Amino acid sequence: MKIGMILPLAEDESGKAPSWSQLKAAAIQSEQLGLDSIWVYDHLVHRFEGYPTVGFHECWTMLTALAAVTERVELGTTVLCAGFRNPALLAKMADTLDEVSGGRLILGLGAGWHEPEFDAFGFPFDHRVSRLEEALQIIKPLLRDRRVSFGGRYHSAIDCEIAPRGPRGSGVPILLAAFAPRMMRLTARYAEMWTTDWLGPISKVREDIGKLHTACVEVGRDPATLQITGGVTVGYPELGSTPRWMTDPESYITGPAGAVAVRLREYADQGVDHILTNLYPFTPAAIDRYAEAVTAFRSM
Repeated sequence: MKIGMILPLAEDESGKAPSWSQLKAAAIQSEQLGLDSIWVYDHLVHRFEGYPTVGFHECWTMLTALAAVTERVELGTTVLCAGFRNPALLAKMADTLDEVSGGRLILGLGAGWHEPEFDAFGFPFDHRVSRLEEALQIIKPLLRDRRVSFGGRYHSAIDCEIAPRGPRGSGVPILLAAFAPRMMRLTARYAEMWTTDWLGPISKVREDIGKLHTACVEVGRDPATLQITGGVTVGYPELGSTPRWMTDPESYITGPAGAVAVRLREYADQGVDHILTNLYPFTPAAIDRYAEAVTAFRSM
């Protein structure tokens, strides 16, 4: 099982977001310590009633910069909101970033969910899954075959071609975030990887994987050909401040390296192929501590 690090792009409870220099240093440290991947999430703004507005760094710009300062780790989006970008242009952007990174990109996609950011930046919020389904009919063939001609209700790309070609003949792999049956079927039809966002208890992992396998059967796909990914939260409160919601120890993984490694092994035993780690506090000391757990997991 691969293990990756999610880099925080959001403002924290004090209103500060990590600087580029901090994100660059964390990515390089994670790579040097042996983690397999670096991930960024795609939000523009969060607005919840009764709370201050939260801003975010733009994820694609950050991911491109991270590609230039790393050499080995895979680079992924968890997940890019398909509704924020033209699908044909997004496919070309992905192919170009794959060139910059030397074939390390994972294109994670989702339909989006936070209506205030759609409204604030002028993107339509209606029919999000239908819009994503059309977008995939453009993105998938462009990444795989470098050519598509598609006209739909929401998107079109007529006689569209990507040139020059990126470094991988098979194209950039697509990861889809899916929960409901329709999204699960889209994942089975178009994706190489699936994420359930946060994995949670083992019983939930088993249930979610079962739903995914059902979707694969419905579209005639071998479930073994679809990689399973998901996020976990790891916290070390003794190393610094953590969010207010991390008051329940059951809501995150913590402890010495061996204990954290055991929890990671439980997910691997369920068939999870790639863990995406949300780490608190996001500091060099916490990254070092977590790397010890990853090393312990790999030696089990």
